[in-house]
Amino acid sequence: MPITVAEKYDSRQSTTGSNAQVTLTYIANGSDDDLAVKAAVENFAPEIYDGLPRQSVQIEPISEEYWDASVRYADSSTSSSTSGGTPDPGSGEYTYSFDTMGGTQHITQSLDTVGSYADSSIPSAPDFHGAIGVSNTNGNAEVQGVDITVPIYNFSETHYLTVEQVTPEYKGTLFQLTGKVNSGGFRGLAAGECLFLGASGTLHGTETDTETIGDWEITYRFAASPNKTGITIGSISGIAKKGWEYLWVRYADVEDMDAMAMVKRPVAAYVEQVYEDADFGLLDIGS
Repeated sequence: MPITVAEKYDSRQSTTGSNAQVTLTYIANGSDDDLAVKAAVENFAPEIYDGLPRQSVQIEPISEEYWDASVRYADSSTSSSTSGGTPDPGSGEYTYSFDTMGGTQHITQSLDTVGSYADSSIPSAPDFHGAIGVSNTNGNAEVQGVDITVPIYNFSETHYLTVEQVTPEYKGTLFQLTGKVNSGGFRGLAAGECLFLGASGTLHGTETDTETIGDWEITYRFAASPNKTGITIGSISGIAKKGWEYLWVRYADVEDMDAMAMVKRPVAAYVEQVYEDADFGLLDIGS
């Protein structure tokens, strides 16, 4: 069965100007031989498109004998420039993005109870020492808590590495570091404040009979949460926790003599390590 190649509907993504480039995307089918598919795509795609020479061909299997293919066109000066377009692999240049949209956390304690109001039938509102949403179901008091937005600093960096740098061992390192927090200072964050969310990479290149020629574009994603000291919960003070440690509170029934009622109050606080520490120097993108 001959290999057929058809251009996709969302093809021809382009950038104009001094860093002009175009990407044509295709679907190829009819063979499970990657080299034959790549050759078919190269024969089908023009060598020059919109005045730009072909720079790379990339294929990826999507099902039996079906392949995604992308062909990148760019001016040769754009491909090699470090002042515009894609930086040279290994040059140390990178792109950086961030957001402070925060994250959601379930809490059972307030920072401060700023008001409490009682029905005229009881002496005063029971004092729960900051416990939130205390309810009584079938004679059992529960602390329901509430979801709030907490400060989380999300950021990502895109680095450009050579084929020689991105070895199977390096990919394994990225896998092992995912879900770990920094054991030492990293990007101005103290130990325990930065969580590595993982990395994604794209190879821009071509294969010859003996080697792969090209470069890797790898995006590293992180989230930061501040370390805290001097935390007070009810009558418990002096609590300290690192950014990605988990703080939880144990409650007990205590008699509130003023309100003449049994209430739930915090009697102990626990700080738990839920992420392993790791040396982010192993990412090999600096500190």
